[in-house]
Amino acid sequence: MSSVTSADVIVLGLGGMGSATAAHLARRGATVIGFDAFEPGHANGSSHGETRIIRKAYFESPDYVPMLERAYQLWHDLEAESGQELLTINGALNIGSAESGFVTGAARSAREFGLNVEELDASDVRKRFPGFQLPENLVALFDPEGGFLRPERCTAAHLESAHQHGATLRFNEPVLEWGSDGDSVFVRTATERITAGKLVITAGPWSKNVIAGWDAPLVVWRIVNVHFGSTAAQRFAPENCPVFLMEVPEGHYYGFPALPGQGVKIGRHDIGAVTTPDTIDREVRENEIVMLRNVLDTYMPGASGPVLRTLTCMYTNTPDHHFVLDHHPAHDNVVVGCGFSGHGFKFASVIGEILSQLALDSESQLDIGFLATGRFSKELR
Repeated sequence: MSSVTSADVIVLGLGGMGSATAAHLARRGATVIGFDAFEPGHANGSSHGETRIIRKAYFESPDYVPMLERAYQLWHDLEAESGQELLTINGALNIGSAESGFVTGAARSAREFGLNVEELDASDVRKRFPGFQLPENLVALFDPEGGFLRPERCTAAHLESAHQHGATLRFNEPVLEWGSDGDSVFVRTATERITAGKLVITAGPWSKNVIAGWDAPLVVWRIVNVHFGSTAAQRFAPENCPVFLMEVPEGHYYGFPALPGQGVKIGRHDIGAVTTPDTIDREVRENEIVMLRNVLDTYMPGASGPVLRTLTCMYTNTPDHHFVLDHHPAHDNVVVGCGFSGHGFKFASVIGEILSQLALDSESQLDIGFLATGRFSKELR
């Protein structure tokens, strides 16, 4: 086994977040070696599924809005660099009761940052977006800057950017061990031991086991999505049907308009079977399809025709459902990005920039204090 000291930074995990991190590091002139246990574009983690929602009126917390502003800019920059359409703006509807967190949280973010949003009652929604037939007890907040990203294209574009700027990207090569002595880090694979100045860990649902030396408070959920062929295609076309988030008595749901070959996609956001990336059940059950179909039939009649496809992915949740972007609690030269809790992909462009700044500059130019490891009470092992 040889030892190579040829990198400024090693990136462990090259999905949505790791690919962006490698790209930002390489653009800044750092020598980068990235590792992933699988092939590019794999569907084993949380960076697949053809569509991801993006929105600015963020119900989770106004603290995310500056990150979102930068994320949009960076997605547009990546589109220009790659020559691909990655982002489609067709609006986002936050649906719920007037007191629901989906609505009040988004309104708070809009107020604090002067975002252009519209408050709609059920009648307004039915007239403007006839695909949604909401009962009178529901309202909506419309974010005209919402829309969707294409995650496989985004990740591929970041990988290509990293490669073009000199990064070495090694796939189908699991990292078996890593360590830090304070001055340098190393990773060991089945064939090689490589040292570098810094390590960035973006291991998705594998993070709890990979981030040694910190008992990361992470729980992985199995999440199911179903694509239905619509029986009223024009009503649910992107120009007539925004992406949507619904906080309704049946639970919390998210979904997308009918896209060519994909139909209407819907998933549940608030619950999931606890799992691991190595033991997840990849079969979607009939009762899960029925649950999602019933929600569409109740609030979006005509959206749930024949099942076109099903898929599973994973949420890696923190206790407060906010991200972790910080230095490792025990190693200043190790940076961790994890716990994206089912709402992280839209930020991948800016998270890559943030993690690259933590690695190269020791701090981010954005305020990410609310995402620090110190907010958890877990003790170091």
